[in-house]
Amino acid sequence: MLHKMKTSVVSLLYFSFFFLSQFSTSLSERCNPNDKKALLEIKKGLGNPYDLITWDPKTDCCTDWVEATLSCDDKNNRVTSLNLFKIEDVGYLSPAFGDLPYLQSLDINNVRNLSGPIPPTIAKLSKLTFLRISQTNISGPVPGFLSKLKKLTYINLSYNKLVGTIPPPLSQLSNLEFLGLDRNKLTGPIPESFGNFAGKLTYLYLGHNQLTGSVPKSFGGWSFETIDLSRNMLEGDISFLFGKDKTTFQMLLDHNKFAFDFSKAKFGKRLWRLDLNHNKIYGNLPAAITKQPWQLFNVSYNRLCGKIPQGGEIKNYDIYVYLHNKCLCDSPLPPCKS
Repeated sequence: MLHKMKTSVVSLLYFSFFFLSQFSTSLSERCNPNDKKALLEIKKGLGNPYDLITWDPKTDCCTDWVEATLSCDDKNNRVTSLNLFKIEDVGYLSPAFGDLPYLQSLDINNVRNLSGPIPPTIAKLSKLTFLRISQTNISGPVPGFLSKLKKLTYINLSYNKLVGTIPPPLSQLSNLEFLGLDRNKLTGPIPESFGNFAGKLTYLYLGHNQLTGSVPKSFGGWSFETIDLSRNMLEGDISFLFGKDKTTFQMLLDHNKFAFDFSKAKFGKRLWRLDLNHNKIYGNLPAAITKQPWQLFNVSYNRLCGKIPQGGEIKNYDIYVYLHNKCLCDSPLPPCKS
C-alpha cells in the first residue's frame, strides 16, 4: 500500500511539473498567436520552402525563427518586418499577409517562382511604410488599393510581370519618396495626377515598360534624384525637365520618341548622369556640356547637328556617345567641313 502511495505521489509530481513547464513556456512566448497563424499561412503559400525551416509552429516566431526573415517590436511583441529573399519553391502571395496588422516593412526580393497577383488584403496593412516585391513572376495590375496605405514612403514593384496602366490614385500617397515600377509590361500614359508628388517623390523608375503619351508638364515643377523613363514609347517635348536650378542627379530618358531643341537645355550642377540615346532630339550640343562632371553621357541616335564642344569631362567620351546623329562633327567624330 505504501509503495502504491509513493508511486502515485511521484506520478502526480511528474505530471504537475510537466503541466507547469508547458504552461510556463506558453506564457513566456513572445509571438502573438494571430501573427504566428498568419505567418504559417504565408509559409504554406510559398510552398513550405526549406528556407523557412525555422518557421516551426512549436517555437516562438519572435525569438526562435531566423531573425533575417522577420522581426518583432519589444513593446507589443508583434511582427513589424518580414523579409523573404531567394526562395526557389513555387508559390503565391497568401491573403494572410493582410493579417499582420503591425507590419511596417514587407520586403520580397528575388523569389523567382512566385506568381499570381498581389492580394487585396495588403490594403489592410495601415502601418506599412516600406513595400518591395521585386524580381518575381507576379502578374496582374499595379494595385490601386496601395493608395490606401498613407504611410508608405517606398514602393518597389520592379522586375515583375505586371500589366495594365499605372493607377492615378497612387498620387494620393503624400509621403512617397521612392516609386519603382520599372521592368514590367505596363502600358498607357504616365498619370497627370503624378504632379501631386512635386517636391516629395525624388526617385521615379518607370523604365523598360510600354508606356505611351507625353510626360506630364507638372514634372517640370520639381527636381528628382533619379528619373528613369527609359525604353518606353513616350514622346514630346521634355525640355522642362532641364534647368540650371534643378538638383536632379540622374536622367535616364533613352529609347523613346522625345523631340526638343537640345541647344537650349540648361543643366543643374548635380546632373552627373544623362542618357538621351535613341530619341528624336535636334539642335546643337550646348557648350555647357563641358562644365558638367559627367559619370554618364550619351546622345547617340538622335538628330543633333553642329560642332561638338571640347574640354571638361566630355573629352573622356568616345565616338559611341555621338554616333548616328544628323551632322555632328569634330573630335571624337571627323572634323567639321569648312
